[in-house]
Amino acid sequence: MNRLFRWIHVTGAIALGTTLLAYASPAPNESDVKNVATGQSAFTSYETESPGTFRKITVADLPAPYATKGVGNPPTVVEKPADAWPKAPAGFTVQLYTNEGLAEPREIRTAPNGDLFVADTHGDKIEIFRGITKDGKPEQRSTFATGLNQPFGIAFFPVGKNPQWIYIGNTNSVVRFPYKSGDLKASGPSETLISGIPTGGHSTRDLAFSPDGSKLFLSVGSGSNVDDPDTHPREHNRANILEYTPEGKFVKVYAAGIRNPVGIAVNPSTGQLWCSTNERDMLGDNLVPDYITSVKEDGFYGWPWYYMGDHEDPRLAGKHPELKGKVTVPDVLIQPHSASLEMTFYEGKQFPEQYRGDIFAAEHGSWNKARRAGYEVVRVPLENGKASGVYEDFITGFVTPDGKVWGRPVGVAVAPDGSLMVTDDGSKSIWRVVYTGK
Repeated sequence: MNRLFRWIHVTGAIALGTTLLAYASPAPNESDVKNVATGQSAFTSYETESPGTFRKITVADLPAPYATKGVGNPPTVVEKPADAWPKAPAGFTVQLYTNEGLAEPREIRTAPNGDLFVADTHGDKIEIFRGITKDGKPEQRSTFATGLNQPFGIAFFPVGKNPQWIYIGNTNSVVRFPYKSGDLKASGPSETLISGIPTGGHSTRDLAFSPDGSKLFLSVGSGSNVDDPDTHPREHNRANILEYTPEGKFVKVYAAGIRNPVGIAVNPSTGQLWCSTNERDMLGDNLVPDYITSVKEDGFYGWPWYYMGDHEDPRLAGKHPELKGKVTVPDVLIQPHSASLEMTFYEGKQFPEQYRGDIFAAEHGSWNKARRAGYEVVRVPLENGKASGVYEDFITGFVTPDGKVWGRPVGVAVAPDGSLMVTDDGSKSIWRVVYTGK
């Protein structure tokens, strides 16, 4: 058994049955969830993604591998057409917060004082946006730090209203800067806490702290599509969420077999860690679904040998039969190849009450699907911190009618006034979603 599995403590916990119908109670926010697309109608493309449409994909809906041919269909990113604008459900309006001076706006996190920190990944810097004018624009902007290495993850420590540090996830390291509430520029040099993170392949490194601040979670995606860690040493300690101390001491693999857990976040109401995941490619248009899920400590999610429970990847057939029956099924299956990125929990007060505690996640968009999918922001309704498998197309419209792409959502965060902020590295913009009434 390879080094990876010396650090995996598989619990054997698995969703019962063959679908994601894990709860006997009604669907979360059932009064708000209407006309749920199920079965084959739950699969979609940009032509049929529409704000306010709810979908539920289950394991029972999945096709066999290679039911359709795996294709390479990368997006052609074009300038935003003059008549194009993101679309929102009834009662919501999308405003342009800014589209100036950003090379690649990716993760966005709200500081305890309300400042919006944005990782400008290929600009190798962290930007701060403060306030919202009457016209919906930033009141102030500042560059917090430069000279980083493809920064993505952002976290504040200690947890609470008065952090002393800001942690940044570079592609090859985790560093921290001294920080006090209101700082617009780093007041001192960075300190490297974690070094030697393997590079190549998936480059995003997200960060989150446990509610008590004792655990630092670090997401590290795989270096490949389905390379077997048994025979590819570069996959060691990848496709995992790793646990460290706040000082950067490695503790363990917290959860494994998650191909690319781009976005991680802790539910502020329950303390549960969640992740947003890019699954594998080239098994067909509707395989394998991306997913958003609560993360079981010591859980194993299948990559690369299995997916969605005991479904074996045919490219690695016969490997690790001892893991069958020990693969955790994710909570919410998202459209395959959507490229699910940052996620956040809505704790604002601007949106109607039924949105409180729900998840919003950015779907960057497909390259491995004949008809494009993703290129949207989705909402996952929760009830008492649990998902029923349903998700909603929330913000769409980033693809032209002829299939060209002008916008690619990456990050989501809740501003102090309760509006939802969305970064978009296609149009190099930050959008603001506001509730304007029925």
